[in-house]
Amino acid sequence: MVERRPWLDALSHLILIIGVLVIAFPVYITFVASTHTSEAVVQSPMPMLPGSQLLDNYATALSGERLGSGSHASVGRMMVVSLVTALVISLGKITISLLSAFALVYFRFPFRMAFFWAIFVTLMLPVEVRIGPTYKVVADLGLLNTYAGLTVPLIASATATFLFRQFFLTVPDELVEAARVDGAGPMRFFKDILVPLSRTSMAALFVIQFIYGWNQYLWPLLVTTEENMYPVVIGIKQMISGGDAQTEWNIVMATAMLAMLPPALVVMLMQKWFVKGLVDTEK
Repeated sequence: MVERRPWLDALSHLILIIGVLVIAFPVYITFVASTHTSEAVVQSPMPMLPGSQLLDNYATALSGERLGSGSHASVGRMMVVSLVTALVISLGKITISLLSAFALVYFRFPFRMAFFWAIFVTLMLPVEVRIGPTYKVVADLGLLNTYAGLTVPLIASATATFLFRQFFLTVPDELVEAARVDGAGPMRFFKDILVPLSRTSMAALFVIQFIYGWNQYLWPLLVTTEENMYPVVIGIKQMISGGDAQTEWNIVMATAMLAMLPPALVVMLMQKWFVKGLVDTEK
């Protein structure tokens, strides 16, 4: 039973408004700073209303033709690297996890449960624990400053494999028998039945993994040393590496605003599927 009282509604809305303001205010400050000159941004107090340099600052950020210290890589190129990295990581994780879960649930082979527990145990190992050996392998294979080096070490997901396995275990045995009676082989059953049933889970996982891939910082920081392979998160860090006084904060803020757009678009465009994938339990 939900209790409806006017003062409770007002309190709820007040808390929500405060929460939105706390989250949105830094984004607003970033946007305002991206529309002024660098001199206006560092003066005290900083202007709180948008300025007239919006188009110039964003064009400069996208082209990389700026005068300040730090990296001068084009933000357009950085965003392409981030987009490719995020897409390969998210789609690769979904594909590998689906196939791994399918094998674990529907095939009987020696040490099947041992493989499952080996995958499950990796859930307890954070990336930082295995980042040294992983870097050694990637460096020995000559994959530094490549898309393969940026994505392959992050493309497997124990979490996604576990989630898909749990989902496949809920698929009724009658459905499997019906597919077998109709002459469907294992891959036909996987393609025509399991994959369509998993669409909402795949959509939710895609949103989560796309944002995970887009926001990667530590791993790209290790494996990229050339400006043309910087993801946008590393690019922002490199743009402010020349010292506070020489940093063009208006261009940095414009780059930060541009870096927010793709993840925000993915969440907005897939919001319906994302929510449904998290809460839908119908099979």
